[in-house]
Amino acid sequence: MTRADLEARYRELVLHELPRRAREGRWVVTNDHCFGRIVLDHAVGGRWYDVLDRRRSPAFAQLSDDQLAGAVAMAERVLAEGDPLLRELNARSLAWRGKPPKTTTTPTPRTTTPRTTTPRTTTRR
Repeated sequence: MTRADLEARYRELVLHELPRRAREGRWVVTNDHCFGRIVLDHAVGGRWYDVLDRRRSPAFAQLSDDQLAGAVAMAERVLAEGDPLLRELNARSLAWRGKPPKTTTTPTPRTTTPRTTTPRTTTRR
């Protein structure tokens, strides 16, 4: 893949494919900027803004060819493996920022209990 191909694939994954799949699967992360944070952090091995110039946009364009290829490979892996991998990567990214991992609980299915009802009486006005 050429660098232009890698950059195009990065954009497609981070801005479109991952957020779409995340919303469909109810993953822990669904926003494109969060996917960007997670993938960039892992590409540089820490907080991306400690390594890259946050004032120069887009940040992924500042990655070396090897880092960019690694970022695309990581994003492809998240796309394939889904929420369990994403939770691990997100927790590590947040830890690099001194933040606790995002904890979400899967909603417990509601069970309905039979209710006894009393017939309604209606009053006409």
